[in-house]
Amino acid sequence: MLDQQQKQQILQEYAPILSRVATSYEANAAMAQELSQEMCLAVWQSLSKFKGNSSVKTYIYRVAHNKGVSHVAYHANRPKHADMSEHSMDIACSTNVETTVSSNQQIQELLTAVRNLSMSSRQVLTMSMEGLSYQEIGEVMGMNTNQVGVILNRAKKQVKKVLNYE
Repeated sequence: MLDQQQKQQILQEYAPILSRVATSYEANAAMAQELSQEMCLAVWQSLSKFKGNSSVKTYIYRVAHNKGVSHVAYHANRPKHADMSEHSMDIACSTNVETTVSSNQQIQELLTAVRNLSMSSRQVLTMSMEGLSYQEIGEVMGMNTNQVGVILNRAKKQVKKVLNYE
């Protein structure tokens, strides 16, 4: 069982990853931040149940992706708003506007392509982008490594097609 200090250390270490995972589920910056906080809370609450059957990293990804799936399901019927976040405003006011805007557009196009994947493809691709191995992804998703490979390859092909890289 983990004590409060260990939980804090784990949460500090994985908070940036949880933020990136939240961004892969939610396009709206404010909603992504809210989802990230929900993921952090879910991880904090669930760490007391962690039994060590997998790595902490794998366990955290499982909790985060489960929270992401429930978030998407809950908000599926709500209207979507595309608004410019404060971060986007700061970027737009930077000195090298053209380069920054081009880079930001590419990132947004990638995120949009990822968000349009099926839930399992999105999860597998996101975890792969975060550096998890096929085995770790399989543990989180309850799949074998061959299934992970197939889903990942199909997801990459779909994203490449959407981004016109094929």
